[in-house]
Amino acid sequence: MPHLSDTAMVGAVVEWFGQEARDLPWRSPECSPWGVLVSEVMLQQTPVVRVDPVWREWMERWPTPADLAATPQAEAVRAWGRLGYPRRAMRLRDCAIALVADHAGEVPRTTAELRALPGIGEYTAAAVRAFAFGEHDVVLDTNVRRVIGRAWHARPLPAAHLTRPERDHAASLVPEGARASALWNAGAMELGALVCTARAPRCEACVLAPSCAWVAAGAPGLDQAPRRTQAWHGTDRQVRGRVLALLRAAQGPVTVTGHASLEDVAPGQLDRCLESLVVDGLVTLVSEDRGAYAL
Repeated sequence: MPHLSDTAMVGAVVEWFGQEARDLPWRSPECSPWGVLVSEVMLQQTPVVRVDPVWREWMERWPTPADLAATPQAEAVRAWGRLGYPRRAMRLRDCAIALVADHAGEVPRTTAELRALPGIGEYTAAAVRAFAFGEHDVVLDTNVRRVIGRAWHARPLPAAHLTRPERDHAASLVPEGARASALWNAGAMELGALVCTARAPRCEACVLAPSCAWVAAGAPGLDQAPRRTQAWHGTDRQVRGRVLALLRAAQGPVTVTGHASLEDVAPGQLDRCLESLVVDGLVTLVSEDRGAYAL
């Protein structure tokens, strides 16, 4: 098969997405811009399968920014459950408060206004504009960068940091029409998540394989793909999660030091994790004498 043009390759991804896109609630036409924003924050470094049930519960409980803004922070952190990186729950609540205070409780659609919201960076702002409002924008997450890097440049994996030439080339691929651009952004993201994965790409199932520069080069460099070599059990992040799980399940302050569920954690590590949770604003020291903490 002859090498396809950029336009044809983009069109192939859009066509593939139309047939293979997962049925996700935040992709529904009925989903509000707030629902899209919540999904984008939850999906940061977290798989769809874990986000889906939490997103549904979250949106049922707090369907508008005003609903979340009126809720105590502890409830937002508690509802975040085990999604990981719980500071995102705090940022979402701070974002909801800002939306109520500065935007009459509505999600804005301009890049400048979105970037001014707490916790909203370049990627999230572009994703909200594209997927909530159908605006023409460049949505570049790791999946999209990997698809473009392999198919157009024979790069096995994206560089650690986004470069200006990389961004400029990605922007040149985005179709002019708003709807087409949104479909390309979502399609490239989906292709990277499901087919053109980091460690086990399914090139035989990839719509871009006939024109992929990386496939043509022999698909080199997979040995550079990141490996999950760090043990999870016993890390500070795991201990922080256990402390938060304990406090989420409690109806009031809990004496954490010496608690039976944490007796296998070294005192020094537990103190360090508690201090970091307090610094991050996720928990509050209620009684120093008793070592009691609460969300």
